[in-house]
Amino acid sequence: MNKNQVPEKVEKELSYIQKVWQTVAIVALLVVVILIARVAFNVLLMILAGSLIAVYFHGLADLIERKTKLKRRMGMIISVAGSFIILITLLWFMGTKIQNQISVLSDSLPGTVQTAKIKLNGSSLGKKVLTYFSDDNSDKIFATAQKFFNTSFGVLGNLYVILLLAIFFTANPSIYKNGILLLIPKSNKPLAKNSMDRISVALRGWLKSTLLSMLLITILIAIGLTIMGIPGVLVLSLLTGMLKLIPNFGSTVAMVPGVLFALTVSTNKALIVALIYIISQTVVSNIVTPLIQKRMINLPPALTIISQVIMGTLSGILGIILAVPLLAIIIILVDELYVKKISREEV
Repeated sequence: MNKNQVPEKVEKELSYIQKVWQTVAIVALLVVVILIARVAFNVLLMILAGSLIAVYFHGLADLIERKTKLKRRMGMIISVAGSFIILITLLWFMGTKIQNQISVLSDSLPGTVQTAKIKLNGSSLGKKVLTYFSDDNSDKIFATAQKFFNTSFGVLGNLYVILLLAIFFTANPSIYKNGILLLIPKSNKPLAKNSMDRISVALRGWLKSTLLSMLLITILIAIGLTIMGIPGVLVLSLLTGMLKLIPNFGSTVAMVPGVLFALTVSTNKALIVALIYIISQTVVSNIVTPLIQKRMINLPPALTIISQVIMGTLSGILGIILAVPLLAIIIILVDELYVKKISREEV
């Protein structure tokens, strides 16, 4: 009897140890999967960024083809080569002036901040602002900003990969589109094609509205700051235009340096500069952008902000910039794969 009971006890002990190791292995596997998924998600964002640049090149080539009646191949060459030539030319001619203005602004920034503190101390509201941006709160804000603006492979590494992907997507987009369709069952291919067409239209609409909004806000801010006599107009206006890539948050961030430098002159001038930023952003965001975005799906503002916060936490600045097009893609897929299916079943 005792001989039979010993092996059973050993088997129970072994099975318990095995369960412990199995649990440890599952937890370790989950951690590895999560880490891989996070890296893969950043890679997917870079693929999306490369796709958007390719969409820009093809959209410009379509415009050149319609206006000049040139062949598609020549239109693509002009689109890609012309874009790079214009960008390099602008950097070449404006580089020295931008560098000089950055140097002037960086030299005057400590004094500007100190002057701003003195002027803010003169009012009760200003004192509350200074209290909020005390050492403890400012450390938290800078830590959050640092987390938001971190990227997975570094800015230059990401940019290199994105440009490389954009070149390949521009050269032969059909091979990648057809490759995706090959993975779809035959019965679902029409649905997949329709979804891809809708996504393409939405991305083109977002890209067009974003680029035109960036250009327009740059011009408006440059004119306003020039009239007010604020130093470093070129740098401040270009910074505002670039930050237009980030909906909601970019406008607020862009306004801070302009108002700070205006505050060194007078409080009234700082208020006028703040109004210039607010009015310019309001005109572009609420009047111009909706007219351009007619072909893009309507994105709820709350969902846009939520997606930006989530994407910024996960993938830094690249996630914030691509939050809107990614949200548009998700909404289109949900509509095609779920909402329309439910509507047909109810009918």
